[in-house]
Amino acid sequence: MSQSIRVTVWNEGVHEKTHEEVKRVYPHGMHAVLAQALQEAGFFVRTATLDDPEHGLTEEVLAQTDVLTWWGHMAHHAVQDTIVDRVVKRVQEGMGLIVLHSGHMSKPFLRLMGTTGALKWREAGEKERLWVVNPAHPIAAGLPEYIEIPHEEMYGEHFDIPAPDELVFISWFKGGEVFRSGCCWTRGAGKIFYFRPGHETYPTYYQKEVQQVIINAVKWAAPGNLPAITYWHKPNPLEEL
Repeated sequence: MSQSIRVTVWNEGVHEKTHEEVKRVYPHGMHAVLAQALQEAGFFVRTATLDDPEHGLTEEVLAQTDVLTWWGHMAHHAVQDTIVDRVVKRVQEGMGLIVLHSGHMSKPFLRLMGTTGALKWREAGEKERLWVVNPAHPIAAGLPEYIEIPHEEMYGEHFDIPAPDELVFISWFKGGEVFRSGCCWTRGAGKIFYFRPGHETYPTYYQKEVQQVIINAVKWAAPGNLPAITYWHKPNPLEEL
């Protein structure tokens, strides 16, 4: 199954070019690390960044994408609305969307959620303990009771999102805050998963347990063999009026 799933790893790709601290951690970009892990898991993977023509998300690319992963932070505003429209439409048609870390403020996520995506945050390199609160969920497959991340940016409640259809992870931080860190929704025919870890100055995406979550999420979010749904004017009733 993995081999047939087509994944596009989208990364804003600005920090790695402008911040030496980030470049030291991800010299080829976060998307390269994620793409390698997903390729090793057997998926067909391509990458795209903000600076690519049409942000790398052309009609053709999205038509050939089963699951799109999205990481953005300092250039949410630079994402063209026509591309956002395109992504949202594909999600509603059945493409999976995995939104990572600061992607909670990305245009596609906010459009699909209909809320502000606001939260509390603190960058202090503190320990994060990511608790599995739904061990029967496919995204939690093969994981221990919790994942410990040595250093991360803190996100704290309240997180302004619609109540998740399913909650898979809750984070606890050394400073005392908690956060809903693994949230699932359906929009139209598409599945959406928000996964909190992944601040750009920490090597979180090299951690095997974190990679496993994203691999599991790709499998979960990939569209099945759904029948095509069409909508039209139906002048002829089934029963006599």
